[in-house]
Amino acid sequence: MSAPPLSRVTGDRQVSVVRDLGQVRAVLEADAVASCMVACRVLEFGVDPSAIGGELWTRGTPADSLCYAGANLIPLRGTDADLMAFADKALRAPRRCSSLVGRAELVLPLWQRLESGWGVARDVRADQPLMALHAPSLCTADPAVRPVRMEELDAYLVAAIDMFIGEVGIDPRLGDGGRSYRRRVAGLIAAGRAWARFERGEVVFKAEVGSQSPTVGQIQGVWVHPAWRGRGLGAAGTATVSNAVLRGGRIASLYVNGFNEVARATYTKIGFTQVGTFATVLLD
Repeated sequence: MSAPPLSRVTGDRQVSVVRDLGQVRAVLEADAVASCMVACRVLEFGVDPSAIGGELWTRGTPADSLCYAGANLIPLRGTDADLMAFADKALRAPRRCSSLVGRAELVLPLWQRLESGWGVARDVRADQPLMALHAPSLCTADPAVRPVRMEELDAYLVAAIDMFIGEVGIDPRLGDGGRSYRRRVAGLIAAGRAWARFERGEVVFKAEVGSQSPTVGQIQGVWVHPAWRGRGLGAAGTATVSNAVLRGGRIASLYVNGFNEVARATYTKIGFTQVGTFATVLLD
């Protein structure tokens, strides 16, 4: 009996679902910082759609074109023709994703094709410097910033929700009263990837390692309590989290809105350098 095919043809300009883990790994490892959000799933669970919560699409081999389609649509590699084919496939089914994110040169043309079918986005952030840190921080780290304990979940959630509303523009508690968001945050705490500084039981700085592959830890959700801003807590706290990522043998990375000059200056002070440009299209 012959072996099953490594991918199946879907009919959308020969878009297929990837089944070859080795080929996908090679693509992810070649662009480790930009692909961290996908690599953290694939390198732990493989390429089976039920295991990673989405499909990996290609028009030939992953080395030529690759796109993750799940709760987020994340193009990883491809020509304009490949991106158009991915868009056509996405348009043929009910929309699953709540955002597009990834390298700007891939996300923006993909969205240009999708917009005609999906309608106007809630927000398009076309210039988000992707930054990386390979060596210990240049500025002093904050020794009071530490991993959050599970019994501190409720206090941490207050800060996390405030950050989410300010950054994304919607309340993460909408729809189910916040149960799914609470589970997600609790999962980060349980994994030791939520960090904070507490003062009298209140969070004054927070950040999370939202995605973590074997080689990269992507920091997200950096937030300082309004009453504590202007004291350097953002730089010192992020330096602590970044150094922890580095001690784990990983590159520390993050991406930031291009218009946020204060945050960009903070990350540069720590030692982060720009290694690319992301774009994010928020749909919901």
